[in-house]
Amino acid sequence: MFDFAQVPLFALADRRFAWIDQRQQVLAQNLANADTPGWRARDLKPFQALLAAPPVALAATDPAHLPGTVNAATDEAAAATAERAPDGNGVALDHEMMKVADSDMAHAVTTELTRTWLGMFRTAIGR
Repeated sequence: MFDFAQVPLFALADRRFAWIDQRQQVLAQNLANADTPGWRARDLKPFQALLAAPPVALAATDPAHLPGTVNAATDEAAAATAERAPDGNGVALDHEMMKVADSDMAHAVTTELTRTWLGMFRTAIGR
């Protein structure tokens, strides 16, 4: 039996599907808490940022090594400028629904690409 997880394209599609699933869960929590006082809308980092991130943390093997830096200012600035309801809730239903639609579109595109790649494999083996 052929293990498609060994093919980089399928492994990438699998990671994309896992990211989309996690994002849908986060967005569903935002929508479910749209009336919860003080709730802050959450989202995952873009998939491209996940791919650009190093797979493991770097180890400091010498005390003279400089620590890495994280640019959290961008996330904090976005959170600070988000609109808030008088009760402190930061969920904007229209924005959340646009994110849900974006995730749905990403799922459809990834599914179609996977289907196309499988078709190319079938053509290559003569099926």
